[in-house]
Amino acid sequence: MQSQRQQKVAMTVAHLAAEFLGKESNRQSLITVTRADVSPDLTKGTVYFTVMPESYEETALDFTKRKRTEFRTFVKKHMQLRKLPFFDFQIDYGEKHRQHLDTLPIE
Repeated sequence: MQSQRQQKVAMTVAHLAAEFLGKESNRQSLITVTRADVSPDLTKGTVYFTVMPESYEETALDFTKRKRTEFRTFVKKHMQLRKLPFFDFQIDYGEKHRQHLDTLPIE
């Protein structure tokens, strides 16, 4: 269970990630931030996202991983934190599976 502080930081990080990726991406694909998680001690954070079209997933993942340091600097400018987390980016497979379930016919 996440503390209220963790939830607040994670939500803010997700919003900042969406803003950052919107500015930095090349617009060949749509990168949508779905959520972010931070560790209890706020030293690590993971930003989860989906990509449309799916054929650009690997390219988008490589792009976000290359931009981790720049994203950390962006967060530092926009958030007041004693410890700045180190961030990673991951494709949100849980969201992809949920979307797939929505397309299945109901019997």
